[in-house]
Amino acid sequence: MVFAKFFVAIALVAVLVPSTSATDFIVGDDKGWTTNFDYQKWAEGKEFHVGDRLVFKYPQGAHDVLRVNGTVFQQCLKPADVPPLNSGNDVIPLATPGKKWYICGVAKHCEEGNQKLTITVWPEVGSPQGLPAPNPTPTSSARASISSAFHALAVALATVSGVIMV
Repeated sequence: MVFAKFFVAIALVAVLVPSTSATDFIVGDDKGWTTNFDYQKWAEGKEFHVGDRLVFKYPQGAHDVLRVNGTVFQQCLKPADVPPLNSGNDVIPLATPGKKWYICGVAKHCEEGNQKLTITVWPEVGSPQGLPAPNPTPTSSARASISSAFHALAVALATVSGVIMV
């Protein structure tokens, strides 16, 4: 009986872990948040989900981060009503699904240095809500593979514990 309860507990953890796992994305990886870097290429192939976080790393005072809308993003305008993040280690939680736009508001870093990033944030993994499906890509998400593996494990463990309990 204790053995069966153990398997049920493991199955519950396996089901819950994927929905609560989040990823910290270091924007630009080892290059960080800087000028003359292709952030769209960096974001390509990555899946951003609600609960994940963007981490902008840069020398304090050299850059900043502004969350803007699509129009401001295209024009590289620094909005007066948006206070910049400027710690050099700015963490932005991705709280809602949809398009997100970020620029550097220092000097002409956005327009001349291409220091801007746009991403699409998807609902939390395991969430019933969803955005329209993107065009299929040849690569699969590691997150989806892990989530599927956890769910398969949960089903297998629940089945085994059900057999043991009978």
